[in-house]
Amino acid sequence: METPDPEIVRSWLLEFQESVIAEMRSVDPEAHFGTDRWQRPGGGGGTSRACASGAVLEKGGVNFSDVHGAALPASATATRPELAGRSFRAMGVSIVLHPKNPYCPTSHANIRFMAVGGPGEIAWWFGGGFDLTPYYGFAQDAIGWHRAAEAACAPFGGHLYAKHKEACDRYFYLAHRKEARGVGGLFFDDYSEGGFGKAFGYARSVGQAYAPAYAAILRHRKDTPFGDRERQFQLYRRGRYVEFNLIYDRGTLFGLQSGGRTESILMSLPPLVRWEYNWQPEPNSPEARLTDYFLKPRDWLNEKS
Repeated sequence: METPDPEIVRSWLLEFQESVIAEMRSVDPEAHFGTDRWQRPGGGGGTSRACASGAVLEKGGVNFSDVHGAALPASATATRPELAGRSFRAMGVSIVLHPKNPYCPTSHANIRFMAVGGPGEIAWWFGGGFDLTPYYGFAQDAIGWHRAAEAACAPFGGHLYAKHKEACDRYFYLAHRKEARGVGGLFFDDYSEGGFGKAFGYARSVGQAYAPAYAAILRHRKDTPFGDRERQFQLYRRGRYVEFNLIYDRGTLFGLQSGGRTESILMSLPPLVRWEYNWQPEPNSPEARLTDYFLKPRDWLNEKS
């Protein structure tokens, strides 16, 4: 049986972190990603690379963490109760980018690796993916995004795109609102298919597809003129993003339950947001089209742009 090598994963994750930052700076040279290294009292640490007030990116972060502990927190064992109480090492890169222009979507990606120890055994798996949260939807953007996702999956099995696209639609769903968070992408967890080498290759392929696909959308939309109407709608829809991350997101829950660094964990929240009681968009407006059309599970590969 192939033995996993966490150090190889760690080395690649650090390279991945830098490659995403380089891609984003090619789109927004004014975005300065600071470097904040931190240590976790319970074991491990990480490097947070946060940016604010760029020309394109209003706020964002590309964070690396590598933490370990004596017992997995509850959020990590909900689907695998047999691992409760085991020692663990969890590492990953987590990305959330909030652009300034309402016609540019927010994006999220992460790649993570978990190794769980125990008497005479070890469990390990990869997880991650990427998803897109538009405020004003464009079929061209969603189609391109999903084509990039399909291409990342293709070398590792024709079944993976459909499987992990469906998992993304299911996971990034606000049950209390009965609506999707965005237009989806890929989501996978507990992934060890084909052994360590092949599973690691898949995780790398997904990670490497993210930044070029997102940068292409930013370049296309970043100079679109907008006014206060679009800005206010963007801030309103950002509220949905906050609700998902604080209520449902397993990464947020894992970080908080494992004693992670709060500033880095909550980096995913947008800088400005608004809620309005029982607000409804005008029928047939661009704002209504977001929820009526774009925030429905769709076969984006076969949609027309």
